[in-house]
Amino acid sequence: MGSRLFTRRQFLAGSLALGLLPAAMRVRADDGCARIRGLVILVDYPGTLRPVSKNQVIERFGKLDRFVREMSYGKVCAEFDFTEWHRMPARISDYAISPVNLQVDKSRVVKLIQHAIDAADASHDFSRYDYVVIYMGAQFREYGMVGLCGYPGMLGWQRELAFKTTGRGQLVPNGVAIFTSTAHLGTLFHDSAHVWGGVVDGKRRVPCLYDHDLQVQYPTIDKGWENALINMGYWDPMSCHSYHRHLPPPGISSWTKLRLGWMPAEKVKTLDPALPTEVLLGPLADGSAETLAIRIPLTEKRYLLIENRQPVGVYDRVLPEHGVLIMKADDDIAECRFGKAPVKLVDANPDRKYLLGAAFAIPGRDRYVDPEFKIEIRLLEKVGLSYRIQVGRVN
Repeated sequence: MGSRLFTRRQFLAGSLALGLLPAAMRVRADDGCARIRGLVILVDYPGTLRPVSKNQVIERFGKLDRFVREMSYGKVCAEFDFTEWHRMPARISDYAISPVNLQVDKSRVVKLIQHAIDAADASHDFSRYDYVVIYMGAQFREYGMVGLCGYPGMLGWQRELAFKTTGRGQLVPNGVAIFTSTAHLGTLFHDSAHVWGGVVDGKRRVPCLYDHDLQVQYPTIDKGWENALINMGYWDPMSCHSYHRHLPPPGISSWTKLRLGWMPAEKVKTLDPALPTEVLLGPLADGSAETLAIRIPLTEKRYLLIENRQPVGVYDRVLPEHGVLIMKADDDIAECRFGKAPVKLVDANPDRKYLLGAAFAIPGRDRYVDPEFKIEIRLLEKVGLSYRIQVGRVN
């Protein structure tokens, strides 16, 4: 039997979790990780050719588990059960939606979720799981989106939504992610992470990090999707989903790790910029490093976050380049709307589009001064794959 790892209101309150798992998530699997248990409901449609087999779907979610393990330094794992294929009562055209987030017909999302959970109602006990995935035997072009999060996502998150099966009256736990067969591993993570992060004080803990307003203009890759990646570029799948279609996704940023509670608290160094300090910052993907992130408080809700992205592990090899990232974070901002974002990269090289040159490195891009708070961040030397960094006030 699985355990209820989290509830919508319970998960990771506070401005930064700093790696502390909530009490409800401290359930250990045999290999020592905290389990996230998902039920994957397989659905197909009359008149639509199913492009994947059940075994292929199982393989894809096995990759999601491996991604989660690496991103959480082995402290969290994702475990899934899979239904048989269920035929939906209507053609896919009756469920299809716009590729533009702000223009989606929510009633169609509700209909798909209801029909899918009703199909799985008789054969599965939903209380054994922490969330539900609907995986379609259909492609992006047929449905309209490659993937999405129903709740907390496309159907809102300001109030709790209680989906209940028609037959046995089973409640869907925590949230629902929806994917087509075209979904990249980065998309499987992106929309699942919305659910895993939950909602606290009316805000998603793990929101989309691309700009929703620009996504209206650039909804898909063929229409210039990367123009919406103005906050975190290709440095976090919560922004980009993937960097290259045929490669694994990039690893997640320290900001997303903190929001998910996957960053060990003792490996985040909080600095007072009034006291000049040197820190040896290890690669973010190297869980054995003494320091994985530097946090510099600016106000009660604003701070700078520094991380070092190097080709360590599987996923941080898939990045535009390697070096030190500096982020500006503001916990008062909930979503990436109206030109604002809860986290945004400082761009070390604005001459390159899409934040491809955002990383600071030695030589050449080794110094940043925050113009508002007069804080200087200087890269002193590279030691192996680590960087010795000095933080202090500008005189």
